[in-house]
Amino acid sequence: MLSDLPKTLFANNLKTTFRAILVDGTIIEMELVEVIDRKSTPRQEQFSLMFRAPVDTPAEQQTFRLEHDQLESGELFLVPVAKNEKGVYFQAVFNRLID
Repeated sequence: MLSDLPKTLFANNLKTTFRAILVDGTIIEMELVEVIDRKSTPRQEQFSLMFRAPVDTPAEQQTFRLEHDQLESGELFLVPVAKNEKGVYFQAVFNRLID
């Protein structure tokens, strides 16, 4: 599942395009623009991802079905955090225990 992938795999795919498939079948291309490290420890991985969608994308938090050419497909809960002339920015936050 996409939500189970480690931060390093996302970092290796920075500046690549993800396809977000909405419930109605609409496809929105989102670029992974930033991978942010958040105080990870040996027992817990914490990071967030920042995606940029086209400026006309509805700025609504929701679970998106994401597909990528190199990574697994899966669902991520994304929250809109900013909007400017370049697009709408969505963030996914990860906080999980390491086995």
